[in-house]
Amino acid sequence: MKYSNSVSRRNFLAISAIIPAAIAMGTSITAADAAPEHAGPKRRPIGLELYSVRDELSRDLPNTLKMVAKIGYEVVEFYSPYFKWTLPYAKEVRAQMDDLGLRCYSTHNGFESFTPGEKAARAIELNQILGSRYIVLASAPGGTRGVDGWKSLCEKLSTAVDQLKPHGLGAGYHNHQAEWAKLENGQRIMEVIAANTPKEFALQLDVGTCEEAGVDPVAWVKSNPGRIKMMHLKDWAPETPAKDKGYRVLFGEGVTPWKDLLGAAESVGGIEFFLIEQEGSRFSEFETAKRCLESFNALRKANS
Repeated sequence: MKYSNSVSRRNFLAISAIIPAAIAMGTSITAADAAPEHAGPKRRPIGLELYSVRDELSRDLPNTLKMVAKIGYEVVEFYSPYFKWTLPYAKEVRAQMDDLGLRCYSTHNGFESFTPGEKAARAIELNQILGSRYIVLASAPGGTRGVDGWKSLCEKLSTAVDQLKPHGLGAGYHNHQAEWAKLENGQRIMEVIAANTPKEFALQLDVGTCEEAGVDPVAWVKSNPGRIKMMHLKDWAPETPAKDKGYRVLFGEGVTPWKDLLGAAESVGGIEFFLIEQEGSRFSEFETAKRCLESFNALRKANS
């Protein structure tokens, strides 16, 4: 994937100078995040998983970030191609995000980012530059099978938690529909992952795939208190002869009980930020992102 570089030299030099101090001080956590619980309900920021605008991103990353910020998003989540960036380019991206008021709190990664050694060290450095809090495994390595296979993966993920902690980073797992399947012991794969990883290991809930699998997302959040640190707000509707169903519905157009789900995430799940994700719709990528955010904000306002 090729990205055009349009961040100014002035901004690049400025951010390069402050990144080490910012990392050491943990400035990816805002003042609002650090406020004591008794200060009142905390407003969780809303972001965009950039896979939602993947075609625009591949054409022009700086312009995509500019448009995402203009639409009104506060947070972005980069996915696996970011791992190929050079460190200077990652600093340029961070500089532009700072100029736009955007934050990156998590990234999607292949298993290479969880492999001890040079690759894990690279993932750590890139995520520290971006200001990330969580390195999330986007999907399990090929060949992960059966209860023993998933428990073995969980051992590796648990080791990653300990390795990332000294660097100010957490680890997490992103589910797809496949992780809701039941294994030979009757447990769902996600249940095995939850039971065999530390409590601080984040379970990033992809809502649409949970709905498609016929699992109650509200019940899942309530059964894993404090572990749903971030959530992909992707809706789903049963396929019909009509067009644009399945994952192509916009936020709020599918079957998800969003009011109850967001409430559970905030009161029980330990949610830190939300992420709109869209695999495609009847609109352009930017228009889709804009309409989903408008619907999310309308729902939040109605329930405030």
